[in-house]
Amino acid sequence: MQFMAKIVLSLPGDWSSEKLEEMNLTERARSMKMVADGKLKRIYRIAGLRANFSIWETETAEELHEILTSMPLHPYMNIEIYPIIKHTTTVAWEAEHGSMPPF
Repeated sequence: MQFMAKIVLSLPGDWSSEKLEEMNLTERARSMKMVADGKLKRIYRIAGLRANFSIWETETAEELHEILTSMPLHPYMNIEIYPIIKHTTTVAWEAEHGSMPPF
C-alpha cells in the first residue's frame, strides 16, 4: 500500500542549537534507513515550513504507524495520512508508453 503523509514539526522553543542538531541528525539517520529499506519512497520539503510531504510504501497501515511512531521527532509531529492509488492518467500512460518518466 502507498500512503502520502503531510508531516508538520512543532519543536520546543527552548532547545539549544546542539540539541536541535543532534535530533536532526538522529532523525535523518532513521529516515535514510527507511529509504534503504524501501519504505520511504520520496520526501519533499514544504517551502518555508519545517514540514514535508512524503510517499511511503508499507504492507499495512499498521506498519506505517509503527514506522512513523518510531521516528525520533515523532512526539513533535502533526501527521496527516492519505492512502493513495494510481490516477487514471498514470494507468493510461503506462498502458501506452510503459513507466512514467523519471522526476
